[in-house]
Amino acid sequence: MAYEANPDRRRDLLQEIHIQLWLSLRRFDGRSSLLTWVYRVAHNVAATHVLRERRLAGRLVGLEDLEDAAGAVDGVAEAVKKRAVSTLFERISRLKPLDRQVILLYLEGETAASIAEVTGLSASHVAVKIHRVKRMLNEEETHG
Repeated sequence: MAYEANPDRRRDLLQEIHIQLWLSLRRFDGRSSLLTWVYRVAHNVAATHVLRERRLAGRLVGLEDLEDAAGAVDGVAEAVKKRAVSTLFERISRLKPLDRQVILLYLEGETAASIAEVTGLSASHVAVKIHRVKRMLNEEETHG
């Protein structure tokens, strides 16, 4: 959702990621873990998609698109939760690509060491980036 809000285009993006994983599998040489390699390929395909969409549409994923993707909502608590998630992904979509990649991997539960392996940064730099991005997202929440 952080790379594509539109459900149909998101399915196309996922299919493109699968295709690129399949096509590049023979080049996987084991210098990193398979998980790291998958994250790299997926991020590169998604980042290319975002740049292409930005050029075509002149904008990143909008909050309205995220809300449309959420579908029908039952109950006030569920609506609040979905709104919070949509807002978070909308904010994440505005981050620089490397910051977006780091925070998404963090949200997936990856450790600083595994994020470092995916991004090529040091684990300590990853930890600093996570802290800064979380602070930026929190500041945006309190100010806007």
